Amino acid sequence: MAGHSKWANIQHRKGRQDAARSKLFSKLSKEITVAAKMGDPDPEKNPRLRLAVKEAKSNSVPKDVIDRAIKKATGGDAENYDEIRYEGYGPNGVAVIVETMTDNKNRTASTVRSTFSKNGGNLGETGSVGFMFERKGEVTYPAEVGDADTVMMAAIEAGAEDVESSEDGHVIFCADTDLNEVSNALEGELGESESTKLIWKPTTTTELDLEGMQKLMKLVDALEDDDDVQRVTTNFEASDEVMAQL
Repeated sequence: MAGHSKWANIQHRKGRQDAARSKLFSKLSKEITVAAKMGDPDPEKNPRLRLAVKEAKSNSVPKDVIDRAIKKATGGDAENYDEIRYEGYGPNGVAVIVETMTDNKNRTASTVRSTFSKNGGNLGETGSVGFMFERKGEVTYPAEVGDADTVMMAAIEAGAEDVESSEDGHVIFCADTDLNEVSNALEGELGESESTKLIWKPTTTTELDLEGMQKLMKLVDALEDDDDVQRVTTNFEASDEVMAQL
């Protein structure tokens, strides 16, 4: 989906320039701790933990930080986090999904609601926009890993559903329940991926002009600035001209 891919590219570029790496490391560490606490502390025996560690490594989280996050879960002193998904609408009716991990539901709900209202959006009920997305596994590779045909064949062999190839790289999609197996198979063929994670893939999109994109990015940035928010997904679509002006 074009909108998803472009937003991912914005996040990628922004992430490279972002001085507040510690905030990203903290969120990735939280996911590792929760995954390790819910299952086996060995990533090879715990698919969710394996994917969390893989995503942390792809974002250059140091090994000692990853190990500390796992040990925190096994040490019995880890906080209890609830995973809560919020759904709502941003500027110009763009659908927004906000995934959180929180030790205080009331605080998080209040903050998310306030952030939406302050930035031209409104929080909806659970399911209010979820029907516009599909839960999918996503594996990304750089363009230099191979041409479109090579990656497509590897993806088919691995059991993936779809591939989007461009000059920016290759994005491979699979069923959410198949992500661990598909990513392992792809690793055998193409090597280490840039990113491996579960996503919400838009099935319908909302077109935005430059002003709409600027408003949406302001909302997303404000949401992502909240320590309780793990990730934000939208269903925007914008022309190449608009993207170039951002």
